[in-house]
Amino acid sequence: MSLSGVGGARALPHLAGVPLHLTKVAFGATSLDHLAERLRDRAADGPVFLTTRYLPKRHEEIVGEASGAGGGSLYWIIKHTLVARSPILGFGEAEGGRVAIHIDPALVLTEGRPKRAHQGWRYLEAADAPADLGAGMIAGDAMPTALIAKLSALGLI
Repeated sequence: MSLSGVGGARALPHLAGVPLHLTKVAFGATSLDHLAERLRDRAADGPVFLTTRYLPKRHEEIVGEASGAGGGSLYWIIKHTLVARSPILGFGEAEGGRVAIHIDPALVLTEGRPKRAHQGWRYLEAADAPADLGAGMIAGDAMPTALIAKLSALGLI
């Protein structure tokens, strides 16, 4: 049973057409390549999902039902930097009464953006989400993530 339509979230007129996203630390992933490899391995065993204790209250905005937009994404944090995203396909039930966040295992590289580590997931408004890297670009083309983190710590970006 899908939980994507459960709950009392309402569409807000000023957010029509704007998806909501989540951020999450890629715990244990030492690099973007390592994360991509882990997701590929999990996809070989079936659908890829993460579990969480509670269904996000704004889940309808994430899957695009409330906003009328396409669905949101899960933005991955590696070494205090948002580096990539996985489109969120929906929410469902998991073992032990937990909630599954179903994601597309293919990573979409994004511009590096400093982001503090946190436990669990956090909301990310579309206006605050980093842009996807264009075709033919590789992570770090715009600016190395380590440099972004240092400049951010100094309050320069």
